[in-house]
Amino acid sequence: MTNSLFRLINTALALAAGLFSITVSAAEIPVATPESVGMSAPRLARIETAMQRYIDEDLTPGVITAIVRKGKLVHFSAQGDMDVEQAKPMREDTIFRIASMTKPITSTALMILWEEGHFQLRDPVAKFIPAFADVKVSTTSDVSGLTGKLVSPERPIQIRDMLTHTAGLANNYIGNVDAYRNAFDPAPKDNAELVQKLAKLPLNYQPGSEWQYSAATDVVGHLVEVISGQSLDEFLQERIFTPLDMRDTHFYLEKQDAPRLAAQYRPGRSNKIVIQDPGSVESRWISGPKTLFRGAGGLVSTARDYMRFQLAMLRGGTLDGARILAPSTVGLMLENHTADLDLWLPGPGTGFGLGYGVVVDRGDAATPLSEGAAFWGGAYCTLSWIDPEQDLVAVIMTQVRPYTHINIRQDFQVLTYQAILN
Repeated sequence: MTNSLFRLINTALALAAGLFSITVSAAEIPVATPESVGMSAPRLARIETAMQRYIDEDLTPGVITAIVRKGKLVHFSAQGDMDVEQAKPMREDTIFRIASMTKPITSTALMILWEEGHFQLRDPVAKFIPAFADVKVSTTSDVSGLTGKLVSPERPIQIRDMLTHTAGLANNYIGNVDAYRNAFDPAPKDNAELVQKLAKLPLNYQPGSEWQYSAATDVVGHLVEVISGQSLDEFLQERIFTPLDMRDTHFYLEKQDAPRLAAQYRPGRSNKIVIQDPGSVESRWISGPKTLFRGAGGLVSTARDYMRFQLAMLRGGTLDGARILAPSTVGLMLENHTADLDLWLPGPGTGFGLGYGVVVDRGDAATPLSEGAAFWGGAYCTLSWIDPEQDLVAVIMTQVRPYTHINIRQDFQVLTYQAILN
């Protein structure tokens, strides 16, 4: 058993004020020995050894890893530094930029409104955001419209397309990327302006015919705003964060939270980390205008909070007596909605649900995750997944962007599953 786990057990038993203390408002995730839920403590200890190698080689400043199985916390480890320059050790309540791990949360928000009867998944997006009524499709994926032809879509963009990244939206990865970026310079002040700019760009492909990662979840977030009459920030706080006791998940932080915001790094010479965004009051997550709440990637959070969200989803939409969705709705979100489309980002053997990537073929995906497991990560090298077959939730948090030169997320997945013995 790791020292971190010992600390957590002692904290829970003492009811101390801290990350895993039991409070009146919401009980924390209970702690158990790995063996009591079919896992091996010696094998789980391999996680810290592997993570420490990345830290010692200056490939990452520090890491938090966490695993919940059968509703019990069996691994939680905070290693390295949250700020190397300031010699600040990684805290168990460190706040991280979670980037695209915002997407499952935003998608869940929209599905809350679906359950209330406000729309159907095949409804045209233009029913709620009229700017998408006149969108055109580029025959050459040219956002600027200077080459190829602009033709009418064969069918309207559906809300389901936005949730699954099959809407055809111009994006930062494929097609005329420079024209796409120029369209958002200067940056929009809020979601309404962002979506209006996005709707003016030609689509890269006919809706539903391909899968391309895009800002579609920003549109999902604005749909939440239009349908609910609240800002995305307010809706998430009221309908998800407060019920699930996600106390440190926000679009922007107050100045008093600055000491807990991790510094963000980039790879420099020989891939050694170089400071990019200090965790201080100057960071845009603290000093920003606080008017743009991006559903595709704007949140910051802690390992604790994200575990609580994922555990609620694993349990069919409920945690500690609070229900945010029905089990059937969560099940629908975790289905593969993209059939056999090529998903170039998550890769072979995967599909996409409503806000999550899903494993459809373990062999083709070359993953230890079970078929039906749902996952997504963030641009700053964070990752989380839920595995219904194994009754498991896992989270890894660090702050390196880009991160494609290291396999820390994949290693954590392998190390998690090799510790499952029954």
